[in-house]
Amino acid sequence: MPQVDFYHLTARPLDDVLPRLAERVLGAGERLLIVAGDGALRCHLDGLLWSWSPASFLAHGLAGEVGEARQPILLSAAPEPLNGATNLFLADGRWRDAALGFARSFLLFGAAELPGARDAWRALAGKEGVSRQYWKQDDAGRWCEGP
Repeated sequence: MPQVDFYHLTARPLDDVLPRLAERVLGAGERLLIVAGDGALRCHLDGLLWSWSPASFLAHGLAGEVGEARQPILLSAAPEPLNGATNLFLADGRWRDAALGFARSFLLFGAAELPGARDAWRALAGKEGVSRQYWKQDDAGRWCEGP
């Protein structure tokens, strides 16, 4: 059964949240696909994953490069698990129905993407076999389960 987690970024930005979540996925021995439709955002995330923390190494690659299938984290424009990922981050805040082909999907969104996230939440409510959770940051940046 696919699980979809809606992460509403209210207190901390994507640059802080995405690497932390990626560390958890890798720590569980899983592979990850990060999707962003915009090339500039993918380029930014590529740099972020290399330099995010001196204590952390988030090995990754870009879809279309040699060795993409071996990458624990793969950045791509499309939700195609070329690296065998079962986890998907939709880093640009845009829902894609192909996310339901992954064991777990994370929709990371801010205020600008909120209307689309609400539409996706409602659409998934009627899908049999889909588990969904909503997470929102409190004022201190901790994740709290929402409605």
